[in-house]
Amino acid sequence: MMRDYGLEIKNRVEFIRSVLRDAGADGIVYGNSGGKDSALVGILCKMACANTVGLIMPCGAKRNYLSDRIDAENVAQQFAITTRMIDLAAVRNEIVRAAGEITKLTEAALVNVAPRLRMTALYMVAASENRLVAGTGNRSEAYMGYFTKWGDSACDFNVIADLTVSEIYDFLRYLRVPENILNKAPSAGLYDGQTDEGEMGVTYQSIDNFLLTNTGHARDRILMEKMHTATAHKRKMPITYCPRA
Repeated sequence: MMRDYGLEIKNRVEFIRSVLRDAGADGIVYGNSGGKDSALVGILCKMACANTVGLIMPCGAKRNYLSDRIDAENVAQQFAITTRMIDLAAVRNEIVRAAGEITKLTEAALVNVAPRLRMTALYMVAASENRLVAGTGNRSEAYMGYFTKWGDSACDFNVIADLTVSEIYDFLRYLRVPENILNKAPSAGLYDGQTDEGEMGVTYQSIDNFLLTNTGHARDRILMEKMHTATAHKRKMPITYCPRA
């Protein structure tokens, strides 16, 4: 059966509106990274709420200022989404310097600074303007644990959490987004040359085949299940103490 994208978009837009009504919020803010996920989230949010703002938040990597910024601005222009930019590079450099004085920082610690700073910026704007923060994480990333805990995973609502990467591309084609968004290699833009699939060691197509049809090569399935298990803590609320009766 063919998928009714028009109906799904209508239902997702109504979901966003209901979340805004329940929260008594005046608008939405989201991170406009120039990637596939943020493009779809921004479009859906703007359909639901005219007072939607996309924040472009470069944080040191050259692509943040060049191709990613251009792609983010092009999507925003096509769908009439208000954009603002906040450069987080200086903040990142300072916190890395300060933390480096009290501990030896690991590579994992360093690459996760940018997503957490972006989360902070989003919530500062949201709190100052009575907005909700829209999440941009998808089902494929969630299964693999390919996101930053308390960084890009932090949000007030997520309208694409049920969609795999391949499904997101299908929605974007239906919405006729700029070709650059469809053709660029998925990347969190954490550093120059970084790609999602390169870091994970498996393609999104393989992940989506596993999630949607339970098929795939044995080697990929082993890797995916290993990553899913290792990142289980990211998908849970903090462990809390419960006194014994």
